Amino acid sequence: MTNNGILISGAGIAGPALAYWLRKQGFAVTVVERAPQPRPGGQTVDLRGAGRTVIERMGLMDRARAESVEQHGIANVDGSGRVTVRIPADSFGGEGIVSEIEILRGDLARVLYDATLPGTEYLFDDTVTGITQDADGVDVTFEKAAPRRFGLVVGADGPHSVTRGLVFGPERECVRPLGLYNAWFTTGDEGLDLDGWYLMHNAPGGLVASARPGRLPGEVKAGLSFRSAPIAYDRRDVAAQREIVARRFAGVGWQTPRLLRAMRTAPDFFLDSMDQVVLDRWSRGRVVLLGDAGYCASPLTGLGTSLALVGAYVLAGEIAAAAGDHRAAFRRYDEVMRPYVARAQQLPPGGAAGFAPSSRTGIRLRNLSMRRMTRWPMRNLLAAQFAKAGDIALPEYAAGEPAR
Repeated sequence: MTNNGILISGAGIAGPALAYWLRKQGFAVTVVERAPQPRPGGQTVDLRGAGRTVIERMGLMDRARAESVEQHGIANVDGSGRVTVRIPADSFGGEGIVSEIEILRGDLARVLYDATLPGTEYLFDDTVTGITQDADGVDVTFEKAAPRRFGLVVGADGPHSVTRGLVFGPERECVRPLGLYNAWFTTGDEGLDLDGWYLMHNAPGGLVASARPGRLPGEVKAGLSFRSAPIAYDRRDVAAQREIVARRFAGVGWQTPRLLRAMRTAPDFFLDSMDQVVLDRWSRGRVVLLGDAGYCASPLTGLGTSLALVGAYVLAGEIAAAAGDHRAAFRRYDEVMRPYVARAQQLPPGGAAGFAPSSRTGIRLRNLSMRRMTRWPMRNLLAAQFAKAGDIALPEYAAGEPAR
């Protein structure tokens, strides 16, 4: 590759992980990120299966464990707060619904970001606005920075990827809605007796209110999820988004009124649809997609972080191994990752309806199935779902000479 400069759009989990491995192979890496700095906080994500192996190969496991969140497991509660079922974190060998290592998304992103310094260039508070490619490289324009030319461009900018939209076409052609919306935010623990558990309350109408411990004392990560046909709303109008959620959850029991009050002023409130991204190819010319931008599996699977970390490891390894032939690199990336992605995108039993039942009867049946999760035959079904995180033979890539 004549130009060994690689632009990565997105500084979440996939982007910095890829930057780390590319820098190890001697590439000049630039990461552009819309946020003004690495995004803090967020909800917890899992380190499991092959994703955990990648973190170990990066030498970051001790740091990740130090940043992890203590959670005893997941428990369902009824409208009065009575626990109806518990699943401890050590179920399924620590690879269950709540895994052994849970870490806030922002904390994991910071761990990965720190590991890329000082050899990686970051353009914060900026975004890609145009991509034009030819046989030798890619010309990129930015909202703020001057135009630049790179050898390759990687879209690691999430399920609503700007990069994908510029090169692959409109979102409607590759995003499959699951009929679920999630609102996430942080609040204090006043009146919320979590006792180290991730508590979840289901209400008729496909509503789910949840609260789980954060990493800091007195911090709670709250969630309000609901099933719905597609909703049209302005992503920049946060006040209108809060109203959408408030209307949906009016009159719901448990601690939902307290969560709704906290939602009104939470600075990190975030509402988004729960979708999967499905493409028959992840590259076009010198532009390639990584993580949620190319193959979002949705939070229902619990495998998004594993896909991001493993995808970054494989993509960097194949780019280096191809010695400048990006077509061969992207083809091998697809060959290695495609079966893993296909299995990871298979939803757990019940899918959206299993997570957010619409009726009281559905909720009772869901609770009954949760009580049986640790017993045969449900245990085998769930174990197979969780085992998908490690269902890939990770290649061994040699540390190469600096790329030329």
